[in-house]
Amino acid sequence: MHMQRLFALFLIVLLAISPLSGMAAVPQKTEPAAPDKTAQAKLEGLDEFIAELMEAWKVPGLAIAIIQDGKVIHLKGYGYRDVEKQLPVTPQTLFAIGSITKSFTVAALGLLVDRGKLEWDKPVREYLPEFRLHDPVASEHMTPRDLVTHRSGLPRHDLLWYNSEFTRAEMVARLRYLEPSRDFRSTFQYNNLMFMTAGYLVEHLTGTPWEEFVRREILDPLEMAGSNFSVHASQESPDFALPYTKADDELKQVPFRDIDQVGPAGSINSNVEEMSHYLLFHLNSGKYGDRELLSENNARQMRTPQMVTASAPQYPELGHSSYGLGLGIYGYRGHTVVQHGGGIDGFTALLSFIPRDNIGMIILSNRDGNPVPTLVAYNIYDRLLGLDPVPWHDRFQERQQKQEQAEEEAKKKGYTPRKQGTQPSHPLADYVGEYEHPGYGIVRIQLKDDRLTLTLNQMTSPLRHFHYDIFEVPEDPLDPFENMKLMFQMSLQGEIAQLALPLEPNVDPIVFTRQPEEQMRERSFLEPLTGEYELGGVTVTVILQGDDTLILTVLGQRPHELVPTRGLSFDIKSLTGFSVEFKKGAAGAVMELVFYQPNGTFVAKRKP
Repeated sequence: MHMQRLFALFLIVLLAISPLSGMAAVPQKTEPAAPDKTAQAKLEGLDEFIAELMEAWKVPGLAIAIIQDGKVIHLKGYGYRDVEKQLPVTPQTLFAIGSITKSFTVAALGLLVDRGKLEWDKPVREYLPEFRLHDPVASEHMTPRDLVTHRSGLPRHDLLWYNSEFTRAEMVARLRYLEPSRDFRSTFQYNNLMFMTAGYLVEHLTGTPWEEFVRREILDPLEMAGSNFSVHASQESPDFALPYTKADDELKQVPFRDIDQVGPAGSINSNVEEMSHYLLFHLNSGKYGDRELLSENNARQMRTPQMVTASAPQYPELGHSSYGLGLGIYGYRGHTVVQHGGGIDGFTALLSFIPRDNIGMIILSNRDGNPVPTLVAYNIYDRLLGLDPVPWHDRFQERQQKQEQAEEEAKKKGYTPRKQGTQPSHPLADYVGEYEHPGYGIVRIQLKDDRLTLTLNQMTSPLRHFHYDIFEVPEDPLDPFENMKLMFQMSLQGEIAQLALPLEPNVDPIVFTRQPEEQMRERSFLEPLTGEYELGGVTVTVILQGDDTLILTVLGQRPHELVPTRGLSFDIKSLTGFSVEFKKGAAGAVMELVFYQPNGTFVAKRKP
């Protein structure tokens, strides 16, 4: 998946929703109701319209459920869940719903609020003492409401979790190392990690895994027995959709993406039949049938604006957008729409409803990055609201064509920031190693067949030289890091010491520090370096602290830790620009200790 698409994971389509609108009729059954002649007349030609869109945007399969006045008036599958085997989509076909999952996590928090176990506006640290962000103000004052309204000050930082093996507890612990891009509560910035934290909070308060709590308290009461929390579980079902993407203008199947650890932000898989139950629950302000699952107050708070999204409407039919608790809100042709989109590798989904008009729909598809669910939703609203149709398809196609033309023009004209005729500063072997960031973890640079590769979160990409000490990932629509550039940085001693990666576009490149060879932390390696060295009549002592740390002491000065860098070289901790290197004699024993300092280079002889 292209990096640009990667940052659109769990995409949110903030187009329309109404906060405090009328209640829907109490549902009795969730299968399609007897045909309403008026509704059916308004939906005439919808099948053909959907088929045309799917062909135009290369969407293999799609399923939809439409609800009006508390009844399912349209429930159908289109196209294929498996293109190769020509297996059709049905109303029971499982798709990943992506970020629509966020509203389930908010509903779980709402249940805890209803039961007196949580307060929306009490600091998270009163429930999770270990919770801490880079910004101390946000650390102290972040509330559960802040977690689920995208106002933490943090941008996405998705590559901390994407395809990583970190547990939820480990990700929560790493939040403190992530740089914010805005002040706390100042700006809407979509963030999956905050919703993961919200799910972790549910686990902490209930002593039950988030998945188990949501299953017991939400899915089971809503009769959603076929829904699940992992793509692994989906593949055990007899009716599931395969994931697809568009690469080089061709439809290609891609692997299922396991996002279990960040599950509360987007791991639920479901079908349109069962998701219609969930939609009825929201249209009826927390009730399903005659049972109240979530208090009306919390159900309405979910669709009440909490944070302005600060994005100007692109078209006159669209109003300004905001975000509630796990649901987006915007205006569509004078109506308030509540919705949330979902996007993950191979899938695009949309949950959308207009509470005041008792209309809603769930649309699931098995191709990532496609606008068909949004286009279908607009068309259905135009039909059911009795409005003249807007040529949304033409508009979207025109916008895409203009973007493609602009990109093609730049290619034809040869525009590039690359500086020609440059070379790396070091042999390729010198860049090989492990580089670590306390939040993102470890990046591995390896050399294979005279070419460097980068591995992060179990994803490996080839590298090619761009200019100077900057390398890039070559074009490959199926590579998550396609076209990403990374920069190696040298120490004052001329060694490759750091690696800067633009993993989050809203902050400076993330800097990973080169880690020493593993043996440099082993007692058997370090012990032969200890001893006394004479420097200009002054004794310098090197001792081993524990089994893995060298300490350097000069008479009359405080001790300094020696930080391993490479070979027999160490930086002197807390002294910028100061380092030492142990030198061996012909017999292999350490004979000298060389000091590299801003004011010169000095040799200390080892005492017998």
